[in-house]
Amino acid sequence: MIYLDHSATTPLDPAVLKKMLPYFSRSFANPASIHSLGQAALKAVEDARYNIASIIGAKATEIVFTSGATEANNLALQGLIKALRSKGDKRGHIITSAIEHDSILEPLHMLERYGCKITRLPVNKEGIVSPENLRKAIREDTVLVTIGFVNSELGSVQAIDKLGRVIRKLNEKRQNDWQNTAGRKRGAKPRPIYFHCDATQAFNSFSCKANYLNVDLMSLSGHKVYGPKGIGLLYVKRDTPLEAIQYGGHQERNLRSGTLNVPAIIGLSEALKTAERLRPKYVRTVKKIRNAFVKEVLKLIPEAKLTIPLNNNSPFHANLLFPGVSGDSLLLALDEMGVAASTGSACASGDLDASHVIAALGYKENIARSALRFSFGRSSTLKEAKLAANKLKKAYNMVQYYYAS
Repeated sequence: MIYLDHSATTPLDPAVLKKMLPYFSRSFANPASIHSLGQAALKAVEDARYNIASIIGAKATEIVFTSGATEANNLALQGLIKALRSKGDKRGHIITSAIEHDSILEPLHMLERYGCKITRLPVNKEGIVSPENLRKAIREDTVLVTIGFVNSELGSVQAIDKLGRVIRKLNEKRQNDWQNTAGRKRGAKPRPIYFHCDATQAFNSFSCKANYLNVDLMSLSGHKVYGPKGIGLLYVKRDTPLEAIQYGGHQERNLRSGTLNVPAIIGLSEALKTAERLRPKYVRTVKKIRNAFVKEVLKLIPEAKLTIPLNNNSPFHANLLFPGVSGDSLLLALDEMGVAASTGSACASGDLDASHVIAALGYKENIARSALRFSFGRSSTLKEAKLAANKLKKAYNMVQYYYAS
């Protein structure tokens, strides 16, 4: 099988597994236990926390372990609003983009039902949010902005540092204006706008230093960086208000109840360390392979079209449209030929829905349904890429034939 679905998940790095194995057996204790075995497990967790913090430019106390990026996103969005409201801050305007992952959009939809107002910023034809559009969307009651770093379907890369700078400068201006206003006219101290970034798809290809990105909250996931599934983290900048959204224990400074997944935490630490070290070589290699694949596909299938250009794209993504056929049918045909990819469409209750991400670019529904995502990784080769392109040509001809029949 030629695996071109690294955006969905990555294989566990054998070196990461080796680091994890002792914590399934020899060092199996619960890190909340006060005996020596438990304290040894706790030390391993805290060493991992410190290592991860140093990688993303944070303090160890700013790392909260979760079960993955979905939980981290939910904790960031719901936990922030909950914490602010418990302090009497009733602001409820949240800004996001039209192409966010469902683990952002669905929590926001829930918050909308509880009175929050959501602004969904449009993207241009390359899937990019404009800093100027963000600036214009901010209101007096804006409390949170949440924008993903790399889109999981398109691979479009947001200028998170620039978006964060818009928010930071506005916060600074409001603070300075308040301080420079005469005491009696000051009014209430301005409250900051917080910035959350889902960086799940970004870490393999881009530096995720929290201070450089100007973020207050950032989500990461283990299984996207050749680590284990079922583990992730939320970076929470010091003094950012946050309350737990699940209860039953006092782990993670009362922010995330539940017995810590020690082997997975060790694996996450090792995976992030490896990804950070390999990033320069990885980007050069995988970009070359991805570009060769796209070039071959567009030569073999003239009808195919890139959803967005590759110039502002992550180096391992390629999203292509195949007008006249269903992406799901093409995906199944490819699977039969030994190529694993992904479609931008989803099957819900028997109905095929066009991806909201592709639709946000302005494509009509029938075109959006033809999208396929190919995502490359460390094990990808030029030989496999060219073979996959040829198999895609055969699959396309076969599906097109049945559609025409």
